[in-house]
Amino acid sequence: MALNSGTKIGPYEILAPLGAGGMGEVYRARDARLNRDVAIKVLPHTFANDAERLRRFETEARVIAALNHPNILSIHDIGDYQGSPYLISECLEGRTLRQELQEGALPWKRAVEYGKEIARGLGAAHDKGIVHRDLKPENIFITHDGRVKILDFGLAKLANPNPSETDIPTVEAVPTSAGAVLGTVGYMSPEQVRGEAVDARSDIFSLGTILYEMFSGQRAFRRDTSAETMTAILKEEPPELSASGRPIAPALDRIVRRCLEKKPPQRFQSARDLAFNLEGLTDGSATSAPPVPAVASRPRTWAAPAIGAILLLAGLAAGWLLAHGSAPAEAPVYHQLTFERGLVYSARFAPDGRSIFYSASWSGGPIQVYSTLPDSPESRPLNLVDSTLFAVSPTDLAVSVGCIDRYIGNCRGTMALAPISSGAPREIAANVLAADWTPDFREMAIVRWVDAKYQIEFPPGNVVYQSDHALGYVRISPSAKALAFAKFVAPSGDGGWAVAIDLRGKELIHSQTYNSVEGVAWSPSGKEVWVGATVKQGWADAIHGLDFAGKDRVVLRLPGMLRLHDISSDGRILLSRESWRSGLQFRGARDTRERDLSWLDYATLEDMSLNGALISFDDWGEAAGAADLAYVRNTDGSPAVKLGAWSWAVLSPDGTRVFAAEASHVGAPAFSIVPTGIGESQTLPSINFQQAAAMGWMPDGKSVYYIADDGHGWRAYVQDLSGGAPRALTPEISLGPAQFESHIVSPDGKLMFARDLNGQGRLFPLTGGGSKAVPGWQVDDFWITWSTDGRSAYLYRDGKTSAVIYRLDLSSGKREPVATLAPGDPAGLTSIFDVRMTADGKAYAYSFRRELSDLFMVSGVR
Repeated sequence: MALNSGTKIGPYEILAPLGAGGMGEVYRARDARLNRDVAIKVLPHTFANDAERLRRFETEARVIAALNHPNILSIHDIGDYQGSPYLISECLEGRTLRQELQEGALPWKRAVEYGKEIARGLGAAHDKGIVHRDLKPENIFITHDGRVKILDFGLAKLANPNPSETDIPTVEAVPTSAGAVLGTVGYMSPEQVRGEAVDARSDIFSLGTILYEMFSGQRAFRRDTSAETMTAILKEEPPELSASGRPIAPALDRIVRRCLEKKPPQRFQSARDLAFNLEGLTDGSATSAPPVPAVASRPRTWAAPAIGAILLLAGLAAGWLLAHGSAPAEAPVYHQLTFERGLVYSARFAPDGRSIFYSASWSGGPIQVYSTLPDSPESRPLNLVDSTLFAVSPTDLAVSVGCIDRYIGNCRGTMALAPISSGAPREIAANVLAADWTPDFREMAIVRWVDAKYQIEFPPGNVVYQSDHALGYVRISPSAKALAFAKFVAPSGDGGWAVAIDLRGKELIHSQTYNSVEGVAWSPSGKEVWVGATVKQGWADAIHGLDFAGKDRVVLRLPGMLRLHDISSDGRILLSRESWRSGLQFRGARDTRERDLSWLDYATLEDMSLNGALISFDDWGEAAGAADLAYVRNTDGSPAVKLGAWSWAVLSPDGTRVFAAEASHVGAPAFSIVPTGIGESQTLPSINFQQAAAMGWMPDGKSVYYIADDGHGWRAYVQDLSGGAPRALTPEISLGPAQFESHIVSPDGKLMFARDLNGQGRLFPLTGGGSKAVPGWQVDDFWITWSTDGRSAYLYRDGKTSAVIYRLDLSSGKREPVATLAPGDPAGLTSIFDVRMTADGKAYAYSFRRELSDLFMVSGVR
């Protein structure tokens, strides 16, 4: 159906034709309602009664409508015009990849970028079970600003988990022919040529042919006839990419070759996996030769001798390389194993080197153990719920039952052995944080927490190392003569050292201090300990190799954070790419649901003003340089205001100042009063305390309080802002969770909440006299604030994906729930903490932590 300019189709006015294809004609049109140009694809009227074409057209509409990705053409609407179906999509400005390729091979940087974007778009489609089946340069569009869009899902199908019942083959029998091949010759996969059922890996093969053409300027499979081309796809390999005369690195060639494997199991198993490998290409790894410098056009008298010298040096260099066996390093190959949203706690290769076991919490669900295979994108749960994985033998899994988080993803619990085949776990030892088997699987080494100390036992019961520092990640060397592990500075952090000892506890290796340690394992040779770590601010971003001579080398570095899980005997690595965030949620008196007030990457709530209009928070993640930066932000969502390098910034009663500690101060705490707007900071007199926490304001705004340790225990102190020495408010108390609490002084300034040495919540009179227990107080309660009338308190119970706020009557001990805290997306949530609430109970805010992991298998690392 030819449409003339000015034709009206519903609210759309045809402007001009854009093109035509086997699935219909395309026009530019104007959407009068939204004042934008769109593209209209109309099925020809002569085909409108063709049931098969109509089915494919409607499938295209449903398929594209289900996708929402920047690298896939967006569909806006669908309808019928005079008996012909049409669909409305975004109108693109630019040209197809086919038009770009008419000018020859693309610059490698542009080709890699296009490849990544195509792979990301395919990954989004494959995640929804959608296979394109007709990927080719004509169906790849490059916009004027360089964005890639995948077009024409007209041949796509929804992948069915049981293809034997309902899958539609690529060759469909029709009365007038032996078979109708769906797809485009030259870009089809072998399984499409054979008329077999296809899945996402067929699209990966097609993308491989496109990558080959972008890099070489030649089609991978092109013969004189379609039959010869299909035969080549089935039986022949395309010419080497280097035959095009362009410098092509081995890493790039391997990626393309893997896409073009004849058998689907030998290709990349997911488009996301392919995209990640393309992301790993750098200037040095994507081309095998450096750029040739420009040469002056005017000849020089010294040119010939210089060339001779260069050739001589090149010859010497080549000889040295041959003699020393060196060659340009090849880029590692990354293979993604998990695709759900959540946190991977641990992962191990099975002894056969093929199966992989891991524990994870997906989509806010419980932690459990899974198994997977490298050539399968799916994982199988093993019915071990609320368990984390320690180690794997040929017959058993060593797991932690009843995981208690020591730090993100690291658990302490009861170690049990669970048969791989099936069966209930058998408990072995309590308070275990890590475990590993000897290479012959006859003995185990464990890390255990006993009497407030951490110890390594090998075998269990025989203590070979003990420390006040937290220990983890114990691994036995391939020779079974040494143990490697991590030693942490603090129980609730990941800064520390990698250590190796012999079986008598003598240190063999002690690393430098790492700001972050995320996993320890032995190299396949046993000559190095490999550790996921970083020496700079932030989290682990590299694998360091430590030898017995004290050398520390970087084995592998990634952009962003990683966690090292395991290394196989043939050198493959299991690592996870981590994304850790801390965010802020707020709900005001008039809000119907919580609002996200997160800022940068690791915002942690410190305080909320009495009227709920202002919050203060710290940020100490990567964006802040891993150093505390204090901010204030209006809860209406306006941008945050940075106050500077401060910690524990708590708001004054009128919200015009914060009481804060100097973030970079070393030694005794140093306090200041910092204005939230115009004004000068006030430095408080230095104090002779070792450390302090739980800072706050007295109700009159003329003095501040804090809990500090003078070397003889923790006490609460008050400091007048007008001067003078601090004075004690309480006898010795227990700090514990109190370091995260605020607003512990009653509205009339007469009582203070604190915990006694047994952890019992008590109310201490500030004018002297005995304290009294808080009725109804429970050991897991966290104090939030007093009620306006001082007769009740608001408390909460810490949680992972949700937490409950209670109002506790301070006379009767009766409690009632008043709010449930729960971010809308539970995936990767590991903690809800630092809850603040207004005294009238009408507004609240809190912090939450979200840790997300993607598990990868990496090969080619040396």
